Amino acid sequence: MMGFSSLRFRRMVSSARSFSSLVVHQGCVKNPSSSVCRTFTGEINKVKSSLIPCGGGLNREIYGFFPNRSFSVVAQKTGHGADSRILQVIEEEIKCAEECDDQNRRDEIPSRFPFEIKDFPGTNTISLTRDYHGEAVKVIISMPNLVTGDDEDDVPRDRQGSSQSCLPLLVIVSKGEGISLEFSCTAYPDEICIDSMVVKEAQQEDEELAYEGPDFHDLDENLQKSFHKYLEIRGISPGTTNYLHEYMINKDSREYTMWLRNVKSFIQE
Repeated sequence: MMGFSSLRFRRMVSSARSFSSLVVHQGCVKNPSSSVCRTFTGEINKVKSSLIPCGGGLNREIYGFFPNRSFSVVAQKTGHGADSRILQVIEEEIKCAEECDDQNRRDEIPSRFPFEIKDFPGTNTISLTRDYHGEAVKVIISMPNLVTGDDEDDVPRDRQGSSQSCLPLLVIVSKGEGISLEFSCTAYPDEICIDSMVVKEAQQEDEELAYEGPDFHDLDENLQKSFHKYLEIRGISPGTTNYLHEYMINKDSREYTMWLRNVKSFIQE
């Protein structure tokens, strides 16, 4: 059986309109229980039921004659309610962040701290720079990986060294326009580990795959110790990185609060 046709629909609507005029003329509004009114209601129900074709789906062409605004109104009300709830939670988070001790704390820079700190709001890194006997030393510090005391209790003893809170850093030592040494390091509270070391040409493109040397941990043990000392005399020591660890925790708190305010402003627009 074919679906409901537009021609048949228009005829039924026309018939219903004619019948509705008769109903009004007969006073159906005043006497809803009359036989005329009951007949009118039955005809309208026939029209409504005929909107669904035999396939079970709603004919889009026919359905377009009947505007249905209830869904859009409900969706709009639900959307505003959800936005209000998000804003409420964000306000609570901002208040909690502002009350945190780390929010506005500025640790005093150690007297012999050898680097100049460059911290730009809205970024998740800071950079340190200094000159050392004609060498340019630059250190890029990323956000710390924090581990709570409860987390350490769940780690086996043979793996607890890697479960400590740590600070990722990249140390770049260069001399003029020539080659540079790049050390990828991880700073723990009591030691600094060199994860890798790369010799990089000044004009080398990042996508070029240059030989990076052997795995650092495969180097002779004395050579590994010498590179640790090499970094230490250039200012990369536990005393320096422990201060930076606290600095980055405070920065993370500030950046989180700024992020919340930006999200709040976007939703309120």
